[in-house]
Amino acid sequence: MFDIDYTKTPVTDFYGINCFTEVEMGKYLSDYVIRELKEVQRGQRELSSELADHVASAMRQWALAKGATHFCHWFQPLTGLTAEKHDSFITPTKGGKVLLEFSGKELIKGEGDASAFPNGGLRATFEARGYTAWDTSSPAFLKEVTGVKTLYIPTAFFSYNGEALDKKVPLLRSALALEKQTLRVLKALGKTKAKRIIVNIGPEQEYFLVDKKYYDQRADLRLAGRTVMGTLAAKGQELNDHYYGTIGDRVTLFMGELNYELWKLGISSKTQHKEAAPNQFEIAVVYDAANLSTDHNQLLMDVLQMVALRHGMVALLHEKPFSGVNGSGKHDNWSLATEDGTNLYAPGNNLEENLQFLLFLTAFIKAMDVYAPLIRAGAATAGNDHRLGSSEAPPAIISIYLGEQLSSILEAITKEGNCAKGVSQYVKMGITALPQLPKDLTDRNRTSPIAFTGNKFEYRMVGSSQSVAGPNIYINGAVAQVLQEAADRLEAAEDVELECHTIIRDFYQGHKRIVFNGNGYSQEWKAEAKRRGLPEFSDTVSALPQMANDASIALFEEQQILSRSEVESRLEIYLQTYSKQINIEASVMVEMCRKQIIPAVTQYLSHLADSITAQERIGLAAPEQKKTAQLLNNSLELAIAETELLHIALAKALTHTDDPQLQAELYRDEVAAQMQVLRSHVDLLETYTDRAHWPLPSYDDLLFRL
Repeated sequence: MFDIDYTKTPVTDFYGINCFTEVEMGKYLSDYVIRELKEVQRGQRELSSELADHVASAMRQWALAKGATHFCHWFQPLTGLTAEKHDSFITPTKGGKVLLEFSGKELIKGEGDASAFPNGGLRATFEARGYTAWDTSSPAFLKEVTGVKTLYIPTAFFSYNGEALDKKVPLLRSALALEKQTLRVLKALGKTKAKRIIVNIGPEQEYFLVDKKYYDQRADLRLAGRTVMGTLAAKGQELNDHYYGTIGDRVTLFMGELNYELWKLGISSKTQHKEAAPNQFEIAVVYDAANLSTDHNQLLMDVLQMVALRHGMVALLHEKPFSGVNGSGKHDNWSLATEDGTNLYAPGNNLEENLQFLLFLTAFIKAMDVYAPLIRAGAATAGNDHRLGSSEAPPAIISIYLGEQLSSILEAITKEGNCAKGVSQYVKMGITALPQLPKDLTDRNRTSPIAFTGNKFEYRMVGSSQSVAGPNIYINGAVAQVLQEAADRLEAAEDVELECHTIIRDFYQGHKRIVFNGNGYSQEWKAEAKRRGLPEFSDTVSALPQMANDASIALFEEQQILSRSEVESRLEIYLQTYSKQINIEASVMVEMCRKQIIPAVTQYLSHLADSITAQERIGLAAPEQKKTAQLLNNSLELAIAETELLHIALAKALTHTDDPQLQAELYRDEVAAQMQVLRSHVDLLETYTDRAHWPLPSYDDLLFRL
């Protein structure tokens, strides 16, 4: 299966061999051409057809030498997944022969059917033209599937009229907007050396593994990604013996191959461990630029599922595959850095660095407060509704954890009157510089939606199946908008340093309500958040419209990230996605009840009745068996009735396709609610039905048999 024995080969010998990196380019391109391409990537020159031809020729030679026969433009439509269209390198010639060609034109642009992907009304069915455009900042790579190799070219996807139809275009726009405003702030502070700003993110990916033979027997897992029914096993996660526990042999072998496949692609998988729930795991990669990290995370999820299948397992990325045990998230670590690697969220060791750090820190605090509804919308999905706020993930209220030490410092230095300028220092600040702050300045608060962790922010609300593009688009845009305000004030100030202090004070004192260092899981925090006036959007249907409220649209348009029509189309798509997901879950639940649960319990009741009759024939009373039979019969009748009510609720919701918001509300309020009622009866039936008669693999099978 493998062309390299990765168990005996040093990682350095095969790391990145399936990625068209600068090292690989150097084997096929001159230094001059590579230098030109770098200038294109930095936005310093336009991509010429001549340069594209050079790069395309090099890519073709590299891919053919690796054994590839096809290439594809790989993009990220608004499904949240990836898409690809494959073309071979062959070009027929006279005499029945072929040439292997790949031109700069084919590299730069491809064409697909835009109406076949979610577009929220941006494209009519008869207006099908859509384009993929080469993203020069993300390297091409080879994907291998049992020996078949294909050249993948990361691309953006947009319509004939130029509207963004994917997640990459607005992500790139948001990074550009944030770079522009950050450079303005740095220039105003006298930091003129910085020419580029990099948004760095590092996603931590959680997932479950289950045995494929059990997965195949559950239609809910296959079609909906989660179990819509099922009772807890006798043992769950209550002993806290899974987190960081010993990794079993079967999973160890899987992880070994997973790392091999990721490392060949240049994806720097770094950390792996067992998570809190049974059969739950996490993999984390080294930080990188937001666009590249997003591409890598999408690819990681794909490779994760592919490798799991090779080992007779299925990787589940749903946020809550199993009721009653922890769900899966994707912690999004976010920071800003200059092109030389200087982290703008590192506190520094002197007053000058402290001021810069405090300005960017308080700008982030203000951005998260002012645009909290938008940030919340970034983590709004049907799957995440099962996870957020359920004492295993952050609540659906945006807050920031800074830690007591940093909060105390900010409070002390931003009080009114503490910003007067002395002869050689800001004497009334109480300190000339922050104390020596280690990287782990703060403790780690797992209950906070957004936590400052020493030199970055960890946004913990993102769902495990989500693309990290959306949440980072919103964070980038919000911070850019606030930094624009800071830049405007600094550029207009007579005394820049004094104005910097004033901005820090204004931003923190005006928005410190969002800072909370306590237990985000507690009911007391919900009451306190309400008292502070912090908004709460407890579910996806109420959260999603916040991405299209007046403040959000003004932000997107001001920073040139999304137009109003692009925002509104996305809202429509995401609401429809929510409705479709609930529809699938409810439909499969109805089908499983009608075709599996009801017949199986009916058969078991008949078996139980025969057993009771046989005992009575020989003079034995069977009172307990009769009680069980009566309980089962009552629950079965209720399950039958509730199944039909769920079917009716589905039919009602399906009639409102013309109003995505109303339809989503019906799925939330009636369909999802009815699913909960039906589940309570079905789970009771499982509790009292002989395991030999129950038609589905249990939670015991799914969570404790690897």
